[in-house]
Amino acid sequence: MADPQAALLTQLRNIQAKTGKSIAALHAELDATGLAKAGEKRSWLMETYKLGYGDANTVALLMGKIPAGLDGAPVAATAPADAGDVLDQLYAGPKAHLRAVHDAVMKAVRSFGGDFEEAPKKSYVSLRRRKQFAMVGPATKDAVEIGLNAKDLPAHARLKVQPPGSMCQATTRIGSVKEVDALLLGWLRRAYDAAG
Repeated sequence: MADPQAALLTQLRNIQAKTGKSIAALHAELDATGLAKAGEKRSWLMETYKLGYGDANTVALLMGKIPAGLDGAPVAATAPADAGDVLDQLYAGPKAHLRAVHDAVMKAVRSFGGDFEEAPKKSYVSLRRRKQFAMVGPATKDAVEIGLNAKDLPAHARLKVQPPGSMCQATTRIGSVKEVDALLLGWLRRAYDAAG
């Protein structure tokens, strides 16, 4: 299991490398803004330093609490995991044939034309704009699962509604490129637009 403290330190070092500022310096700038709420601070960091939601949120929530092991100077980022390497791991062995399905989903999302972040995780790839709008990853050796963050999706046999508080409001599973159809694209587009 990954060490959460080590992951946090890596994230903070990457933020320092992106911004060219130490976390302490970013906190000092936030203090100088006079903003009080974490959400306001997060938005300021996103606008000023073009940080993603997760990075800006982490900096805002850690105000005055710099973790041990993080020096005060900006440091070179550890090379982030290459998305290709992560996908090779996700779709290894008996799941290898599902890589084409994943790639077809990603091609469809890229066709929407706007910017979004692909954040590889241990068992899926998170897709984010201002917030996460979808998750894509192998669920079984026969199916890719797509999590959708879109409220009020119409009921459909292919959709499984998730309980309140889940990472996504609904999920669907597909096993072939042919299932990357107009219906799935409509659901993805709805989630994508809602996160923009």
